[in-house]
Amino acid sequence: MTGKQVRGYIKYTLQMKPRHNVNALAAAVTDVAEELEYDEAELLYLLLENRPIDALHTHSYGFHTANGRHIIETIKEKYYEYN
Repeated sequence: MTGKQVRGYIKYTLQMKPRHNVNALAAAVTDVAEELEYDEAELLYLLLENRPIDALHTHSYGFHTANGRHIIETIKEKYYEYN
């Protein structure tokens, strides 16, 4: 995943102006996707839209599970490392 892809997703799909470092965000999502061996785009949707990932059990009854919180926090930590 590239910063350009993240910028385009935020700008055109979410209709918002990116306020964070999209390159650092892309790198963080890519790292976590490699660790989990899961799709980068789905992890980005989880982070930005709070979209559940059933295969990773990120939500239960509409709320984050411990695993969902862990994934989000890991992406955030990596983002701050790159930023």
